[in-house]
Amino acid sequence: MSDQIEKPDQPRISFVSLGCPKALVDSERIITRLRAEGYELSRSHTGADAVIVNTCGFLDSAKAESLEAIGAALKENGKVIVTGCMGAEPEQIRARFPNVLAITGPQAYESVLSAVHQAVPPAHDPFFDLVPPQGVKLTPRHYAYLKISEGCNNRCTFCIIPKLRGDLVSRPVGEVLREAEKLVHAGVKELLVISQDTSAYGLDLKYAESSFQDRTVRTRFYDLAKELGALGAWVRLHYVYPYPHVDEVLELMAQGIVLPYLDIPFQHASPNVLKAMKRPGNQEKTLDRIRKWREICPDLAIRSTFIVGFPGETDEDFDMLLDWLGEAKLDRVGAFKYEPVTGATANDLGLPQVPDEVKAIRYRRFMEKQQTISSKILSAKVGKRLQVIIDEPGPTVSKGRAKSDAPDIDGAVFIASRRPLRAGDIVSVKIERADAYDLHGIAV
Repeated sequence: MSDQIEKPDQPRISFVSLGCPKALVDSERIITRLRAEGYELSRSHTGADAVIVNTCGFLDSAKAESLEAIGAALKENGKVIVTGCMGAEPEQIRARFPNVLAITGPQAYESVLSAVHQAVPPAHDPFFDLVPPQGVKLTPRHYAYLKISEGCNNRCTFCIIPKLRGDLVSRPVGEVLREAEKLVHAGVKELLVISQDTSAYGLDLKYAESSFQDRTVRTRFYDLAKELGALGAWVRLHYVYPYPHVDEVLELMAQGIVLPYLDIPFQHASPNVLKAMKRPGNQEKTLDRIRKWREICPDLAIRSTFIVGFPGETDEDFDMLLDWLGEAKLDRVGAFKYEPVTGATANDLGLPQVPDEVKAIRYRRFMEKQQTISSKILSAKVGKRLQVIIDEPGPTVSKGRAKSDAPDIDGAVFIASRRPLRAGDIVSVKIERADAYDLHGIAV
């Protein structure tokens, strides 16, 4: 008789996660609950007992991708549960796919689990259903997204996130810090803080105090950043709006407590366009704020996203954006050609639409301008030594990121090394060469 215990047949779920990192965190929470209840994850739809599709509904192109994923799952499997942002508008899904088992909105974890239970009852076995304390993660082991709130109080005219996810709901700071502590104890070397509006964190809770370890901490952006920085991992701040109190966090960056990195979605520079977008914050003084931040923390890296071709954007507005970009000299920049979103108030502003061919020209000019800026910034790093976290080890050349770069959206550092490197290692690299977006160097 063999000493090995035979594992019983477990129900198998295939999972598709679409959209932004915030949706990825939702997927991780659902998967963690499923694994705790004894469900196995399947690598393919075929042979799975059911499929969950976590959709994105931010843009019409994202909705099309979600519908395509639902259709593929139905074709390959037939038992499909839909959740996520597009689930907030179930009629669109039902009209196309009336045979889906269930549709739930974003963050509706209990509804998703109930739908799974109804379709595929769990076969729980305490000998096998062990889930690590940090939960199941869909990112590499050495970094993790830490979602600190849901929803948003802003009403930007191009965005329907508040309609899909509601107003700002902050997680108590003690709860966030305990999750971060578990992640670091499990080997996470980099925490990526995300939400719809990170700098508004705690506003809805009136910055209430919460217990963590042997002390109380305010549910506030600055306090959270300071406490996270004390855990020993890199802390990267995403989706920060340029409110005045952000200046406090720059001091933490200057002291090395959190990474000198800000992800701020400026979206535009023309006052006319920003007014039409209903962007929050004092946008007119943004260049002054950036100069002040760099005085406080000279190593600060700023990444941002912009929209070209927003309704009513004139040639003068766009030229103002290019001039602003030349002044701001942002480290990392992405741009999107404006795309109407069903349900967004931008559709009802009565402003003239920018022709697609004009959007394409403006997008090209914008990216060419930023490429020149990026090349100069990266060239200035040649000869310097940078701390780099390894993402993809290789036999002779590994791929990693400096403190100025977030995974998936920013550039990379390619490292030649005589010694073997592992994912999650943080190594000193002498930069020898730069191109438009990436750096190349030698581990020292």
